[in-house]
Amino acid sequence: MSTDSTDGIDGHVTEEITVTVNGEAVTAEVEPRLKLSDFLRYECDLHGVRVGCEHGVCGACTVQQGGRTVKSCLSYAVQADGAEIETVEGLASEDGTLHPIQEAFHETHALQCGFCTSGFVMATKELLEENPDPSREEIETGLADNICRCTGYQNIYEAVERAAEAMED
Repeated sequence: MSTDSTDGIDGHVTEEITVTVNGEAVTAEVEPRLKLSDFLRYECDLHGVRVGCEHGVCGACTVQQGGRTVKSCLSYAVQADGAEIETVEGLASEDGTLHPIQEAFHETHALQCGFCTSGFVMATKELLEENPDPSREEIETGLADNICRCTGYQNIYEAVERAAEAMED
């Protein structure tokens, strides 16, 4: 950790953090006020992490930290020091094969404009890990922290059902 004000970025106080992102350790010197979402987008070049409302309402910035979803626009990068982060980019296989959730979103046309998709995919991952066979009501409740401005919820709910079936096999 570097908190010497003479160090850092443009003379600002910085801290060195190491975060495992999608299985790779990333060490960086960051200002304490840097949002986790901005760290992932600009330091890690993971643009699947979207920033919509910056108030944690829309869920477009949803990632998993330690296996639980978090709104990365509400967290600071320094809070993630030592944590394991998974973003939507980490779901597909190294050969490019989509995760069953990603495939289900594609197959059911649940992508809409695509802005909110990564957040919905990550929320779906947590939902299906906790409940592999959710009812429609449980899906609606499980994804209630994410907003689709295209109002494509019907296709999103169908994608979750399809992903649940695919992951069951």
